[in-house]
Amino acid sequence: MLRWLAALYLCLGIAIAAEPAASVMDAQATSLQQLEQASDALDAARKSLDDADSSETLQALSEKTLQSKRDADNAVTALEPLLKQLDARIAQLGPVVEGTEESPELTQQRKDLSQQHSDLDSAIKRGKLLSVEAKQAGDNIEKIRTQQFSAQIARKVASPLSPSLWRKFATDLPVDLQRIHGLIRLGDSSFGAAIEKHGNKIPLLGTLLALVLMFPLRMWLRHLGRRFAASDHAPNGRLRRSGLAVWMLIVGTALPGLASLLFIEALRSIDAIAPRLQLVADAWIKGSFVAAFFLSVSASLLVPKHPSWRLLNIDDEAAPKLTRLAWGAAGLTWFTIMLNAVDIAARTSDVSSVALDGLIALTYAGLIISVLVVIKKQRKRQQVIDLEKAAQHGNEHRPATTSNWLMFAWLGGHLTVLAALIAALIGYLNFSVFVATQMVWITVVVLATTLLMKFADDFFGWLCSAESRIGKGISLGLGMKPTRVEQIGVLLSAFSRVCLMLLGLLALTAPFGNPSSLLNMTDTLTKGLPIGDSVLRPMTLLRGLIVLVAGLTIFRTLQHWLVETYLPKTELDIGARNSISTVARYVGITLSALWTLAAMGIGFEKVALLASALSVGIGFGLQAITQNFVSGLILLAERPVKLGDRVRIGDQVGDIRRISVRATEIQTDDKSTVIVPNSEFITKSVQNLTMDGALGRISIAFSVPLNTDIVKLREVLLGLYAEHEAVLSTPTPSMYVDSINGSVVNITSFGHVASSRNVYSTRSDLLFGLLQRCAEQKIPLVSATDIHLVQDRAAPAPPATDRPPELEDSENRSAV
Repeated sequence: MLRWLAALYLCLGIAIAAEPAASVMDAQATSLQQLEQASDALDAARKSLDDADSSETLQALSEKTLQSKRDADNAVTALEPLLKQLDARIAQLGPVVEGTEESPELTQQRKDLSQQHSDLDSAIKRGKLLSVEAKQAGDNIEKIRTQQFSAQIARKVASPLSPSLWRKFATDLPVDLQRIHGLIRLGDSSFGAAIEKHGNKIPLLGTLLALVLMFPLRMWLRHLGRRFAASDHAPNGRLRRSGLAVWMLIVGTALPGLASLLFIEALRSIDAIAPRLQLVADAWIKGSFVAAFFLSVSASLLVPKHPSWRLLNIDDEAAPKLTRLAWGAAGLTWFTIMLNAVDIAARTSDVSSVALDGLIALTYAGLIISVLVVIKKQRKRQQVIDLEKAAQHGNEHRPATTSNWLMFAWLGGHLTVLAALIAALIGYLNFSVFVATQMVWITVVVLATTLLMKFADDFFGWLCSAESRIGKGISLGLGMKPTRVEQIGVLLSAFSRVCLMLLGLLALTAPFGNPSSLLNMTDTLTKGLPIGDSVLRPMTLLRGLIVLVAGLTIFRTLQHWLVETYLPKTELDIGARNSISTVARYVGITLSALWTLAAMGIGFEKVALLASALSVGIGFGLQAITQNFVSGLILLAERPVKLGDRVRIGDQVGDIRRISVRATEIQTDDKSTVIVPNSEFITKSVQNLTMDGALGRISIAFSVPLNTDIVKLREVLLGLYAEHEAVLSTPTPSMYVDSINGSVVNITSFGHVASSRNVYSTRSDLLFGLLQRCAEQKIPLVSATDIHLVQDRAAPAPPATDRPPELEDSENRSAV
């Protein structure tokens, strides 16, 4: 029976040991297959590069090379941990000892591990080489695309003012129209064949759903957003307007674009679109999204029918005009996108493309001029309103300051119009169209990004506000102050603004070339930042941040339990409890930091290396801080002073309110706080007035005439001590004759109170009583005597002398 159990245990152990090995082999096989696929894709892209002539083809090849690079990098990232595991296993075997003979199993295992190590190392080197080759291929493709783009922009054709251009256009126009009619017939025949084969159910359903998305659903969602923003359920403050504007932007952009996508995909599902018209179908979807984006940005910011919801500083007269111009820009952009796709599909002549590009460029320039004119008229109206207000109130008119960004946009608009017109008139039509379209695109993207950034500020400000329910819940749930929660909201807002700004830059650079090439720049962040032998990746940093927050939260909870629940149940005084809680706090911070470093893959040996590197700087630049830190640890451990003690250090006297590892806070009698470095308590003399329950001593010294009844005075003074409730009977109050000086007797008396904090007030009460009793008992108290010399005016004047009056005054003062 035991033999069978041993065999079963051995089989289970082999299975458990074989399972990780099998998973390692699977991961290795998957990574190697990924490398093969990346290599094949890169070779195919290189072969297709010779036949690529259009920008779209080059963009597709650039995306393939970028994907090959990513696959190679992912494979290398997956294989490197396997290589480290093999290194660890080989290290466990150790080197072969000379003079000893290994078992055949160990020799075979060493040989297998060495072969696996060689294969993995070769695969990793191959993957890194493939990544470099893919990057180089992508850079070459981007260079070709840039050259083509530059050549296209810089191409000069006949001016639109040239009659020869329009004569040639009129000559080639019939042929181009025939080609377009042929393309329409091709689409019609393809559509008819698809309907005969599959029926019209799917196209009708797609069209119906597209119409539902475009009109009823879009209008209902817009109305729903306005009704919610105007209701009491919407958050108070600026978030109402910015939230409604973002809702209008999302609904206005997504639903028309999705409607176009649904309609085109319904036709594609039954092969109703001819191959030559696929590019036109894609342009239909792209143009719908772009035009809807233009219209939704203008509608969400201008809001011509609801001025109270308007975010831009535009008056009611300019808003409808700018809205109509936005419709014109959206329609012209959609028409331009579709026209380029139709020209490519129908293979129209270059003259037609040039003539239409000239008309499009001039139309864009006209739209931009119209926008500038509307804005200029609004500025004049605003100036008139400001002058009237200043005249009514009798104030001096001061022109409103203009934003630098607005002035830059104003100057950019005029320069764009001027460049587009000049380029179009001298024959650089491609450059003219590009400049005009980019001006419109940049304006729309900047407005949309500004709207989203404003919404991010309002949203996170409301989310982490001390007045909102969510902010109060976060504050109560995490035990944080409302100001800390608001700080979190500010940080989240800043982070979202940075992300939105990067997204806006990506949108701005999209028309210039391949967006994937810009996304390739983020691979550096994805792969991480190498620091020595470690690599800090975004997910690693995020994991470290989560571990840090979790560690601090756990240790803070433990410290709260220690201070509020456990330590009050012990017999320790408040000073000991403060020392324990302070040490526990810093121990928790240290452990959280070490835990965070371990989660980020930074070993303790690297921390020790960093500490040794910083030791020189600590020795010179941070000497005082280190001294105070060590002194604080000594104070918390030895406790020569503790929380609540009354101490005298230098000329400062007060109660200790807080002891940290750097400084100690002392509250003086005037309720001010003195922050004393901890090294002062270690290196200087400190008087602890309340250590071990020290009593406070009252000392009263005064003088009486020599003929005073000292026995009676003793009874009066000791009676005052006995009557006062704060004066202790033990030690017994006492009175002493300190000295006899001429005609006065110097008296000194002592009494004790429970604490040195009561000395001042009790001494004042005793002095009040002493003055009152001495006055009642006719006991005089001696004070300083002023001597006044009075000259008798009836006495004869002194004889005159030749000495100066200053000398006479000096002699008189000496006589006195």
